Amino acid sequence: MKPLRTISFIISLFWCCNYNVHAQDTEVSNDTLKLRYGLRVGADVSKLIRTALDDEYSGFELNADYRLTKNWFIAGEIGTEEKTSTNEFLSVTASGSYFKAGFDYNMYDNWYGMDNMIFAGFRLGASTFSQTRNNYTVYNTNQYWQPQFSSTESTKASGLSALWFELMLGIKAEIIHNVYIGVNAQLKGMITQDQPVNFENLYVPGFYKTFDSGRIGVGYGYNISYLIPIFKKKTVKEEDSN
Repeated sequence: MKPLRTISFIISLFWCCNYNVHAQDTEVSNDTLKLRYGLRVGADVSKLIRTALDDEYSGFELNADYRLTKNWFIAGEIGTEEKTSTNEFLSVTASGSYFKAGFDYNMYDNWYGMDNMIFAGFRLGASTFSQTRNNYTVYNTNQYWQPQFSSTESTKASGLSALWFELMLGIKAEIIHNVYIGVNAQLKGMITQDQPVNFENLYVPGFYKTFDSGRIGVGYGYNISYLIPIFKKKTVKEEDSN
């Protein structure tokens, strides 16, 4: 399923969940709302699907958030990735792990009894990784007198690290009690990164693809998660100022 079609499906499901869960909720009075506080843990299924379909990629990510207030959540992700990037002159395999931490803000005003999200988020991400140059070709503009030089000698640079920030927009919808599905888009900005000797990072685990030494990156995720409820807190219904 293409990303845009999946996003449209999630949005439609999000609105349907409003009706279904609202009709089933029996704890809500006319003037109060009981919010569930707890740890929501899940996984990025897009990485699992890509691992199954793409021979040059493998990855896994766990994600979690915890409600601090009605609309504010602390959130984070941890994962591993291995990606082989190949072009006409170079083949490089990036492999490593990453961690991201930050917060989400729910911009959606739930109906009473609902616990869905349309959120904006911020993350600070860090990655430790290695880059293995599998083969390369040295381009020569005058190939008649000096043919292009190619090498299949493998060279590995270990102990590399990167630091970046992310701005995130996403949706989380409760499809059944305590079970959520979601989709998000990420805009990333590289703060600092270690580079291998004689070539640049083509892919950084957690940051994803780099673009010609640029510091901007993009990403997305499809998530399924489960809320482990810890306690409920009563919130007074906000009256319409009009």
